[in-house]
Amino acid sequence: MTKADLAINGGAKAIPRPCSARYATDGREKAALNALIDRAIETGNNVGYNGPEEEALCREFSALLGGGYTDGVNGGTNAVYVALRALNPEPFSEVIVGAITDPGGIMPILMCNCIPAVADVEKGSYNTSAEEIAKLITPLTAAIIVPHIAGEPADMREIMKLANEKGIPVIEDCAQSHLAKLDGRPVGTWGAFGAFSTMFGKHFCTGGQGGLVYTKDQDMYWKVRQAADRGKPFGLPEGSTNCIASLNCNLQEFGAAIGRVQLRKLPRFGEDRRKVAAKLAAGFADIPSVMIPKLVDGAESVYWFWRLGVNLEGLSCTKDEYVKALAAEGANVSLNYKAALPSTFDWFKNRRAFGTHGFPWTSPEYKGTMNRDFPIPNAIEVTDTQYNLYINESWTDEDIAYTLAAYKKVDEAFRA
Repeated sequence: MTKADLAINGGAKAIPRPCSARYATDGREKAALNALIDRAIETGNNVGYNGPEEEALCREFSALLGGGYTDGVNGGTNAVYVALRALNPEPFSEVIVGAITDPGGIMPILMCNCIPAVADVEKGSYNTSAEEIAKLITPLTAAIIVPHIAGEPADMREIMKLANEKGIPVIEDCAQSHLAKLDGRPVGTWGAFGAFSTMFGKHFCTGGQGGLVYTKDQDMYWKVRQAADRGKPFGLPEGSTNCIASLNCNLQEFGAAIGRVQLRKLPRFGEDRRKVAAKLAAGFADIPSVMIPKLVDGAESVYWFWRLGVNLEGLSCTKDEYVKALAAEGANVSLNYKAALPSTFDWFKNRRAFGTHGFPWTSPEYKGTMNRDFPIPNAIEVTDTQYNLYINESWTDEDIAYTLAAYKKVDEAFRA
């Protein structure tokens, strides 16, 4: 095998067809939606929200996490927003968040009139750590948001130890890590809240968009309900009126009905993704250019995607050339994860969240430093040196064989 044989240079693809789609939706979701429509026709009442489907979904999701309370919302971003709004941080306080996250994982901080403080990730990981978080804690720190990226748990043992010592509440952003576990305990159950995205691409979904906010504390649950529905006085004495200013973040019954069916599939989705990853890992053992980064001890990933590295020893290429060659062979890879570095984006660097005057950083009520820099060398390095392989629970042995053939072809070509 030579470089001339590579698909990027005109050769035939090692993967001759797209790998299997998820096929995560079937007739059961259709039947659940049809039942909702049938009830609407029978009763004469339109399908709404805060109804029996959402109540059942939230009850079933809480049970899956070991008990507690859940509220459905209309997106993963709003799951983070509602959790933070339920904490009711003082405006112009600071909220620490991991450097690698979806932009929707950091923007809720601004929407609560707070200031994001961006913690670097652990070296060689997409997840932040207690050590990096500790560097940013000040008297202004009101909360910590910990993203669990790519299906991998962050080390919540050390993070919660630090947070408890400092008396700072933690929100776990579990948008990419449904039923990922650390020491057998699901992510989302370690902090004050777990915020989950249930948009169509996640491990399980409630339709196109959706989210769930989980907590073990009943008082916090009522605050979540208030924050998710325009400050309505859930959990307060009869006669109370709307108690805070917030938005309409409600999930609706159509999404909840889909979510209930999908939730029953969720444990299998994670288990099957681990099986696919294990088969690939066995094949990667014979391909020296593939580096599989280590998870934190006790972690169980659910592989929303698989972050991998390239061992360039003996290769006549760069990491980017290697990944581009894989993509040309038909491998489902992305070059890097720079799209998950929101603190490098113009809106953050130029302090243009609202209007043109730098609010909330420029407010005289903010007692921190407006132009405070947040170096993230570990995040830059890991997104420069690692890349993402996208797998799913429906991959067949043929999909795995084709993918391994693509890796072997690229490895051999760049050694020739």
